[in-house]
Amino acid sequence: MRVGAAALAGGIFGAVGTLCFFLAFSTDYWLVASDNCGPYAWPTRITPTGEKDANGTEIQVVEVVTASPPFLTLHHEGFFWRCVFQVEPTAHAVLATLFTNQPESKICVHGYLFPLPVALGQVPHPVYDATAVFRGFWTVLIILGLVAALAGGFLLVCGVPFISHKLYKLGGAFLIAAACLFLLVLLLYVLWMEAVEVKRYVLQERGETCPQAQVSVLYGLSFMVAAAGVPLELVSGLVFMLVGRALCSSK
Repeated sequence: MRVGAAALAGGIFGAVGTLCFFLAFSTDYWLVASDNCGPYAWPTRITPTGEKDANGTEIQVVEVVTASPPFLTLHHEGFFWRCVFQVEPTAHAVLATLFTNQPESKICVHGYLFPLPVALGQVPHPVYDATAVFRGFWTVLIILGLVAALAGGFLLVCGVPFISHKLYKLGGAFLIAAACLFLLVLLLYVLWMEAVEVKRYVLQERGETCPQAQVSVLYGLSFMVAAAGVPLELVSGLVFMLVGRALCSSK
């Protein structure tokens, strides 16, 4: 009876944890950032001075017009997509990225190599930095973690109702491995956010036109969901390991 209750609790924890991993993988809200650079070039004003040079050409002074853009550019991205759209300056970055607040003017590009910069033009792109290969492990680890969680769940389903203690132990080991892999995913992402110049990655080519742009970077909802799934998956794996040991000792 106790083994059955423990298996039920472990199954609930594992199902919720795997669902969190799947949502974190399939949604594009790991990185949420906003900037005031604007997607367009600023106009210039040409002012004639009335003076002429030695060749008789009238001298003109070119002044750069620096006006604040009326909108903020909002970025959100994950494994599949990198999206950019404009919002009001008073809008909250996280709330503006919810599914119910998506504007029609949103532009999205494929982001399968996230968090590597999206190369548009020459290759290698000048935006790539020395940590590009290191950050590329994020993509590999998140796929391996999701596969391990699904494999562990499949093995545990095959072990019902308490047919083989080996399946329970193996399924629990896969769930623990999935939790560890997603923990590495979170640590790599935090390291990338804190140690790398994310402002340069967010602005990309636009950073050359407005070096004084203000960039706000936040951890998105996908990151929070993945963080919530790690302890659930770990507890589920440990419970099924203990269930497998209890079934082995009872035979």
